[in-house]
Amino acid sequence: MKKARAHFPTVPVIPYEGPGTDNPLAFRHYNPDEVIDGRTMADHLRFSIAYWHAFRGVGADPFGPGTIVRPWEAGRDPVGVAKVRLEAAFEFFQKIRAPFYCFHDRDIAPEGKTLAESNRILDQVAGHAHALQKTTGVKLLWGTANLFSNPRYMCGAATNPDAHVFAYAAAQAKQAMEVTQRLGGENYVFWGGREGYETLLNTDLKREQEHLARFLHLAVAHAKTIGFKGQFLIEPKPKEPTKHQYDFDVASGIAFLRTFGLEKHFKFNIETNHATLAGHTFQHEIEVAAAAGMLGSIDANAGDLLLGWDTDQFNTDVRELTLAMISILRAGGLGSGGFNFDAKLRRPSIDPEDLFHAHIGGMDAYALAFKLARRILAEGKFETFVRERYASFDTGFGRDIERGKADFRSLEKLVLTKLGEPQPRSGRQEYLENLLLAYLHR
Repeated sequence: MKKARAHFPTVPVIPYEGPGTDNPLAFRHYNPDEVIDGRTMADHLRFSIAYWHAFRGVGADPFGPGTIVRPWEAGRDPVGVAKVRLEAAFEFFQKIRAPFYCFHDRDIAPEGKTLAESNRILDQVAGHAHALQKTTGVKLLWGTANLFSNPRYMCGAATNPDAHVFAYAAAQAKQAMEVTQRLGGENYVFWGGREGYETLLNTDLKREQEHLARFLHLAVAHAKTIGFKGQFLIEPKPKEPTKHQYDFDVASGIAFLRTFGLEKHFKFNIETNHATLAGHTFQHEIEVAAAAGMLGSIDANAGDLLLGWDTDQFNTDVRELTLAMISILRAGGLGSGGFNFDAKLRRPSIDPEDLFHAHIGGMDAYALAFKLARRILAEGKFETFVRERYASFDTGFGRDIERGKADFRSLEKLVLTKLGEPQPRSGRQEYLENLLLAYLHR
């Protein structure tokens, strides 16, 4: 491969300079080479860049066209532009020191006039991506198919009332899975962007959910056929673009997977902004997934609480991220998943350098949260408090309740003859919040 031209000539590889640095193009908390418990911080955090926002986002919003212009987008040949865009992306991945990236099939390759043409283009561009991966060492965290942008999917893909659309979506997902496998992708994501409904007046909800389950079973079967060993991930979202999406949140996703016998094949890719839209905290969604043994990966972003839609901002809320990181570390980490920056620049942030500032802030915030969470868990003050709060279930009749050895009759007798009225005990929430604050500002 010939040496590609530099697309970010004024930006160096971003160094780690520590908390005291004044260099805006340096990490303060993320030191990818720092070894912690025998693994580098890069290996612990497994940061990934979302190709669609970082390299396909143009700054458009519902009230105006794009504002972000990148020099590498010039050209009349869509395939040639796609290849140059990949080269710019991999230069960025290396300079920001991210070991992974993620994409939808239509992010990296333009769609053709027919599925056969689209497949040929995707294969051609994926070959270029494979060469760049080999040259740079950057890996694919996960791939997926865009089954929501094209007008054919306006009423859904797997849940579309037209079997022809279902078949087309299956064919597109098949190709995306195979490209993901070819590029060494460690996961494959299903995001049901339009798998839902606008009105029940024209919707057979039961049948649509059964079709979605059938689609996922077909994906599982094809993965076995081609030998794909990566983890399948579901990414929940409650609304937008559809009024109600079937994968509303982690809890409803778990119920869906268990109802249709898919729970052994899928885990969850949890997005902070989607948790907010579902009326949950980021930590809540992580805890629900972890409790079911289905925590898979993270889409690292945030929403604006004053706006009721998916703003996909870079998250620098260290308090929120520390709480989330505590739950992730307590669950044993993300396995083959990682922290994918599914976040986009604000519309007035039009310079290529802004892309670096945004990711530096996000990576530093997660790295700081990682360090704080490790300290909190090591000292064990919160763990001890929670353990003592539930201590009555560790012995005696409490243990019998958990082990299924007690019934209503035995518990009634115990209360009437021995226990009497329970004495309320403080949850000490304010004390615990102050304790967290002390860690954050130590």
